[in-house]
Parts: sequence; structure tokens; C-alpha cells
Amino acid sequence: MTALQDLKYGQWFRGADVDGDGFITQRDVRMMNERYVAARGAAPDSETARLLNEGMDAFWTNVIAPMDQDGDGKVDLREMTEGFRRVLTDPALYPEQIEPVTNCFFDLVDLNGDGKIDQAEFQQMFNSVAGVPGDDCAAVFAALDRDGSGALDRAEFHQAVTEFFYGNDPDAPANHLFGRVAS
Repeated sequence: MTALQDLKYGQWFRGADVDGDGFITQRDVRMMNERYVAARGAAPDSETARLLNEGMDAFWTNVIAPMDQDGDGKVDLREMTEGFRRVLTDPALYPEQIEPVTNCFFDLVDLNGDGKIDQAEFQQMFNSVAGVPGDDCAAVFAALDRDGSGALDRAEFHQAVTEFFYGNDPDAPANHLFGRVAS
């Protein structure tokens, strides 16, 4: 792992620590889910909400909770960073580690269900849910839209998430996926 990855993971941590108490708990993951569902305008008891909740619960159980080194039911920045360093070592494991939640999130961000995420959808979800400022959203979206189509297809979105979690290129557009990372 590198200093850049530590910065990216710290940025992700700040977004995942929904209540701002310095820890990620299962409650934070559920609150994140509630924000996504609300921003999408889906009912809490809808199929969309159920699928996302299952994906986020699996993400908590399989990825975040095992990072809890002291068994207190919460993960601090150090535990999470060390956990990501241990777990996210091989992009070939992306399908098991991150892809299921990324697919749920893609479907959630694709507000009109056309199989693509346009800039307005991207900005709505990342601004309202993750608190990423609008100017940052626009710049990140433009950089991630590698084919210049005005939308991110599922492959482009997966490429961005892979680049964020596993990448070490300081110039990679996905470094700022979850907000501007100061280097």
C-alpha cells in the first residue's frame, strides 16, 4: 500500500462514518443505505431497498466487520486502513470483495434505469449521499467518462471503483470518486 491509497481510504472512511463519531459501525452502513434509498426516492420496503440492504449487510459482514481488530463492534480509521491493506491486495478478487455492492450502487445511482449513469444522476447521488461538492462531482464525472459519451456505463463504473480501491496512479481520475483527495 502507498500513501495515496491511505489518502483514498481515509476519504472513503470519512464518507462511511455517517454519524461522524470516528468509527464505522453496522449502523453507519445501514444509515448509508438509508441515504441511498432516500436519495433515489425509493420506499424503505421496496425491492430496491431490500437488495441494497442485503448488499450493504454483506459488505459489512464480509469486508468491514472483519477489520474490527479489538472486537468492539466498530472500526476506526487505523483498523480500516490496515484491513484494506490486508484484504485489497489483488484486483482479481474484486468480483468477490466489492463487485456485488458496486452493482447495487450502480443500479441505485441509475435513477432512470437506462443502464447508464449520467452526470445529473452521478451528482445527485454523490452530493446528497456522500456529501461530495457539486464542482468535484462534475470534474470527477468528466474524468471517469472515458469515452466522452456523457454517461458512465457499468464497465466504466466498475473500472472507476477498481481504480479507487486497488490503484496507485496519482493521476487516476477515480482517486477522487468519493470526494477530492488532497495529496
